[in-house]
Amino acid sequence: MTEAPMDAADTDIDADDEADRKVVEQERAELKEFVKGLSADDIKSGNWFTKLCAQAMNSYTEKVDWQYFQERYEGVPPDAIVDQRIKMAARYAALEGGLSAGAYTAAVAATIGSLGGASPATVPAAVATMMVDVTFTTRLQLRLAYDIAVLYQVPLDLSDPEDMWKLIRVAFTIKSGEAVQKGVIKAVPAIVRPVIKRFYSGAVLSAARGLPVVGKYLLQRNVIKIGIPLVGVPLAVVLNRYTTLLAGRHARAVFRNEARVIELAENLSKRSRHPQLMLWVAWLVIRADDKISDDEALLMRHLVRVVRERHQVVDEQLAQLVDIHPAEVWVRMDAEPGDLSDLLDVADRVAAVDGDVNAREKAVISELRDRCRRI
Repeated sequence: MTEAPMDAADTDIDADDEADRKVVEQERAELKEFVKGLSADDIKSGNWFTKLCAQAMNSYTEKVDWQYFQERYEGVPPDAIVDQRIKMAARYAALEGGLSAGAYTAAVAATIGSLGGASPATVPAAVATMMVDVTFTTRLQLRLAYDIAVLYQVPLDLSDPEDMWKLIRVAFTIKSGEAVQKGVIKAVPAIVRPVIKRFYSGAVLSAARGLPVVGKYLLQRNVIKIGIPLVGVPLAVVLNRYTTLLAGRHARAVFRNEARVIELAENLSKRSRHPQLMLWVAWLVIRADDKISDDEALLMRHLVRVVRERHQVVDEQLAQLVDIHPAEVWVRMDAEPGDLSDLLDVADRVAAVDGDVNAREKAVISELRDRCRRI
């Protein structure tokens, strides 16, 4: 989230509306200056998002890290901090929506469609006010997602395009398919669902990773505040509040799950007496059903990493393997002396990382158990 809301939250998480309003107004004043530097082409092309990402995250990531939160919330579990920060962000978003609501008229929608030229002077005042609202919620949600990743100690290097895209995808619930849309509809009160459904309807951005493309997508999504007949303060407040709540909850679900998988990889590596063989057993279980879920791929990536870091083991043969055959794993087990029961725990936990254990995974684990007993 923005730096000013953080400082306010650190002083008093339950600050009254007047204090919250002052924080929001300060943030709006900062973003008004940012929007003044945008041209009509920046807005229409989506290039405003490229510029906002640099403005929003460069200095922020230097200040906000795990130590930052430790100093402010020492001893508090991450789940509790994340919950409060999501609520705080939603509160700020709702207040800002109320302040920006005056910009939302039918005339603004028409003006957006006809934007052209390259001079900031050509941007109408009403559109500039709308852009303050869009950039406010966009920056708030982007920083909120980053905060949640930091709190769950999920490593993100925003100089890496892959990690930056990951943060953007999570922050703005960009996902291939309809899973996010269906999930968010159930998470809001019934009276609000038609509005939220309209907000999340339409094409889902999945493949195009160019930042201007995301900017056009986000602007198009936010125009719903103008496009629905129910205009004004109620709609702006509702959309800002609930889309920020849902963005935060989505980020919490994604990064908390990744933290769970990372924690599992670290615990398996810590307890293993056969770290190299553990990797082969884990991969055998994962490939048992000829499918690789996202959680399984994530677990394998982190298992390889922690085994390399903790045990200084790098298995080049496994890294180049195309097909894994059970017989090869059994030969490796037969060559290991002593108790191999730790591998059974590995197999059970790997199979369950993405939910219920299927029949093929059970069959591999059963064979593994029999061989461990014989050995």
